[in-house]
Amino acid sequence: MKPDENGDEMTRSILVTGGAGYVGSHTVAALLQRQQEHQDFDIVVVDDLTNAVREPGQKKPEALRIIEELTKKTIHFYEVDIRDAAGLSRIFESHSIECVIHFAALKAVGESVQKPLEYYQANISGTCTLFDVMRKYGVYKLVYSSSCTVYGEPEYLPLNEGHPTGKGLTSPYGKSKYFCEEIMKDICRSDTKWMIISLRYFNPVGAHRSGRIGEDPAGIPNNLMPFIAQVAVGRLNELQVFGNDYNTVDGTGVRDYIHVEDLAEGHVKAVKLFSQPGFSGFHAVNLGTGTGYSVLQMIAAFEAASGRKIPYKIVARRAGDIAANYADVSLSHRLLGWRATRTLDDMCRDTWRWQSNNPNGFKRS
Repeated sequence: MKPDENGDEMTRSILVTGGAGYVGSHTVAALLQRQQEHQDFDIVVVDDLTNAVREPGQKKPEALRIIEELTKKTIHFYEVDIRDAAGLSRIFESHSIECVIHFAALKAVGESVQKPLEYYQANISGTCTLFDVMRKYGVYKLVYSSSCTVYGEPEYLPLNEGHPTGKGLTSPYGKSKYFCEEIMKDICRSDTKWMIISLRYFNPVGAHRSGRIGEDPAGIPNNLMPFIAQVAVGRLNELQVFGNDYNTVDGTGVRDYIHVEDLAEGHVKAVKLFSQPGFSGFHAVNLGTGTGYSVLQMIAAFEAASGRKIPYKIVARRAGDIAANYADVSLSHRLLGWRATRTLDDMCRDTWRWQSNNPNGFKRS
């Protein structure tokens, strides 16, 4: 550990980029709630607030402020874009960073087709800048927020980590995640000090058990579950279902949905791997449940959980979408000692608790 300005040793820290966002904030909560296991670590969050709400007069975004209330712990927060090398360097100077959990990215598949340059700038340039600053300060441990989109159109199901990546990718978002993984493989080959765990998410849904933090997308939601929830609470009139002519159980797209708290716990498990003797290099791991549900099945499950009817309209397929994907999760069981435990009913119930308690999301009015 490095000394502070008084010559005392700084407390070791975990840096979480994009930690005020949906998955990032739930992971911060999981780290703090399990701080008995990480009692000698501070949590440092950097976020540019692209996808987060900060109320007037508050120093921290709402998600982090609420987490501090729930956990009675302090979060160190910096409003910095990860493409800002000088801003990142100031954070590394101020804290003894031991490892990084990297969420900061643009993440909407459909939007990335319309705004490819913005996605490549944020997701690839930002990640390279982060790696450069990490190397400058001798920090070589990283948990990366990746995606099942790196697999492209599935050649077989369920998708395991041996499935080819980068072939037939259908969106700039998926390409950006694939390119970043290739960069990580290269830097791990170039220097054995690097330890990188790339967690390939399937479809995060749900909300914190308290009902006080959840997914709060800016504008019209790009993902299914928050769209359903906003229709149920009356913020939106109806759900658009993008295509009903896929080769699936009912013609609508099938996805592997995972509760965000299960996903957050997967990150906690990944951080623990860094302390295992001999652990090094690049490792990709799926985080999902291993079960796929169609859009219409998700609507029915949410109607049951909320007691609300979800009106929907079938529209044309969305650019970049595929028919189905779901995970082979056996590696996560073996390597991380992790498995998803929450059910589809849990996902829908917790989403509805969050949305019904917070009809306007984190905005108070």
